[in-house]
Amino acid sequence: MEVMRRQVDGINGGAAVYPHKADKLEISTALQIEPTMSIHLKFQDVRYTVAARGGGSQSRAEKCILQGVRGSVCPGEVLALMGPSGGGKTTLLNLLSGRAKINGGTITYNDHPYNKSLKQRIGFVLQEDIVFPHLTVKETLTYAALLRLPKKLSTEQKKERALSVICELGLERCQNTIIGGALIRGISGGERKRVCIGNEILLNPSLLFLDEPTSGLDSTTALRIVQMLHNIAKAGKTVVTTIHQPSSRLFITFDKLILLGKGCSLYSGKASEAMVYFSSIGCSPLIAMNPAEFLIDLANGNIKDKSFPSDIESKSVPGNQDSEPSPSDVHEYLVGAYESRTEDMENWRVLNPIVIEENNVEQVGATWCEQFSVLLRRGFKERRHEYFSTLRITQVIITALIAGLLWWPSDVQSPNRVADQAGLLFFISVFWAYFPLFTSIFTFPQERAMLMKERSVNMYKLSAYLVARSISDIPLDLFLPVIFLTIVYFMVHLKMTFLAFSLTLLTVFLSIIAAQGLGLAIGAAFMDVKKATTFASIVTMANMLSGGFFIQEVRASTGWLRYISINYNTHKLLLNIQYNCSEPISRSVVCDSSFIKNRKLGSSQIEVGYLLTMIIGYRILAYLLLRGINYKCITS
Repeated sequence: MEVMRRQVDGINGGAAVYPHKADKLEISTALQIEPTMSIHLKFQDVRYTVAARGGGSQSRAEKCILQGVRGSVCPGEVLALMGPSGGGKTTLLNLLSGRAKINGGTITYNDHPYNKSLKQRIGFVLQEDIVFPHLTVKETLTYAALLRLPKKLSTEQKKERALSVICELGLERCQNTIIGGALIRGISGGERKRVCIGNEILLNPSLLFLDEPTSGLDSTTALRIVQMLHNIAKAGKTVVTTIHQPSSRLFITFDKLILLGKGCSLYSGKASEAMVYFSSIGCSPLIAMNPAEFLIDLANGNIKDKSFPSDIESKSVPGNQDSEPSPSDVHEYLVGAYESRTEDMENWRVLNPIVIEENNVEQVGATWCEQFSVLLRRGFKERRHEYFSTLRITQVIITALIAGLLWWPSDVQSPNRVADQAGLLFFISVFWAYFPLFTSIFTFPQERAMLMKERSVNMYKLSAYLVARSISDIPLDLFLPVIFLTIVYFMVHLKMTFLAFSLTLLTVFLSIIAAQGLGLAIGAAFMDVKKATTFASIVTMANMLSGGFFIQEVRASTGWLRYISINYNTHKLLLNIQYNCSEPISRSVVCDSSFIKNRKLGSSQIEVGYLLTMIIGYRILAYLLLRGINYKCITS
């Protein structure tokens, strides 16, 4: 038990950091997914090239992103990848974490190459904080725990694990606060970053990679984040992070450092020995300077206010003693100095290497039904603000009142008024087809980053996500149509029976679900809001023109458009419900008194069948389009 307490203290920095949490954190020891496997990461001569864009040459030019990078990091250590923008930091991080494949060199984990079993032992925190803004901190981590933790743990144990991570990261005070975003007030930037880190350490990973976790944070908050990373490393984990230009206080906290410049290693070793090394090759600051600032300047080839060897200075412009070496000369000198070092700065020997066998790794995650249940609840909580927003409710009510006033009062015994009501029914079919269509178009483009992030770690099956996404909208989609039809129906005095009203509402509901599926398919096809809305406007026009109100007879060559038109099938159903007529109503037709008297409900199985086919078909199409996305290629 004492050993277990020390492990918890190691994770949380001990009582000196969070003295009031020690008792709470004892629960985390009972919820360990499995003991942390110590993984020694080492890499040598890592190279990575990509195809160069443009140029116009017929030969395939390649751009070298990384050239012969080497280094290592042991369990319990924090390795910082530092360098200027474009130096290859994020690319190296992606290669080390297995998210990209190297073109040359070796990367080993306990002296073994990367394999699929390592995926569950690696946590990766993106530079962007990709979270749902309307969920609270507790909800975010709880849903992640329910989806990602092993099947052997019960629901209560998974929730306790989420609470223990909240305690570990010091998020108790804000656990019931929504995360927020650019336009929504929520938790602070540092707390949001800790939530993203918490999402990854839920699984107790052996390797934790972070892409610029201090970006956009003040120096004090950044220092707190890095201290937290040290606490995580003390539990036996290996931590690798990229960092752009840390403060001096931040710099001295790192165990190891790799300095990159133009994709090449300029230094690799202990962070505390970096300044000593550069001083030994004749590079040192002439004024008081932040070590990180000094190193970044060197990586950029800037030697102002810095001493430099005389041999490099002799390469400057002849006859001009005041000239300075060019950045390319500085870079060439630093690379040459690093490569010519005789001492081996890294310990390549692994004590008691542990083989990471694929069959020994427990498959984590929930079953399909559990995934569906969690995603359904999460989707409802995240999007309910959209449907119950004051602006949207006001929009629907005002539209209903305007329509009701335009068609009120309505005397159903008047043939002309019946034809006017047919116009109202067509308006209803148009409004409740394209109001949800243009709403659902934004779903996948807006959730693309989150979907790619969660799918890249196999957090859930795509089918479970899509089914839960569709069903979670159903109760929300019913709310606004009921308000709209209640106002319009009784103001205009449509067929005043409960059966007619219920069938009208059901028809509108079918139209909404079909249009929503069409919007999801269009959004999945383009994954770009501008392109999707442009295409949707064309589809909207084609559906409305072929809806049977503006033109009654169409050529056989274009008649097929009616059968895939949501407006056409919805309008026919509404006419059948109100007037037992499935064709467009004209003035001459309604002048026949028998038409008005014999208003009995007929069969509309064909139209219902078409709408149900569209409801299912469009969602299958959206699923297939989403399946074609490469979820591993997440922009860094």
